[in-house]
Amino acid sequence: MWVKICGITRLEDAMDAARFGADAVGFVFAESPRRIAPDDARRICWGLNGKVQKVGVFVDRPLEEVRETVEHCGLDLIQLHGTESAEYCEALGDIVIKALHVNGSFDVAKAAGYRCRALLFDSHSPERAREAGRTFDWNLLRLLEGNRRIIVAGGLGPDNVAAAVRASHPYGVDVSSGIESEPGVKDPVLMYRFIEKARKADYEVSGY
Repeated sequence: MWVKICGITRLEDAMDAARFGADAVGFVFAESPRRIAPDDARRICWGLNGKVQKVGVFVDRPLEEVRETVEHCGLDLIQLHGTESAEYCEALGDIVIKALHVNGSFDVAKAAGYRCRALLFDSHSPERAREAGRTFDWNLLRLLEGNRRIIVAGGLGPDNVAAAVRASHPYGVDVSSGIESEPGVKDPVLMYRFIEKARKADYEVSGY
């Protein structure tokens, strides 16, 4: 089970994520209450010293800008949350997580068109950002064929992550607002509970 703590704006939250056993932390470079400047993200990445994977979240930015930010900050993975095409994703190589948005239905063909490291499914699009924090029908992800790496996001927190894991059998889970005391500030107790419950549910599903 790959666990990502997204919307990191403070080194102490990133260090807590690493200490509690998260696999990755995310930095949002798009319009958001959790947006972070590349220089600030770089300082946090340096402070982590390789303890977890560092993921940059972008929305419809020029390829060269994304590449420059990745190099400047020392990011390991790129998460694309906009309308980026399959060709755009391929141009960035095998470090892309492509987010697709589920709003009551699910386009299997669209998901199949992306060849990237993983697909992340969220409940809202950038154009409907006010709906952030809502869940979707996780059972829809069972429609995907093959061994695609699936990451579940959108409205997750300590109280529902286990249900999401049991319903969708994902490769990973991604949380942001569900473990915050205020936008961009993570609650360490909620973070610990989230990671613990995600891993316990994954063990129940996979047996290892």
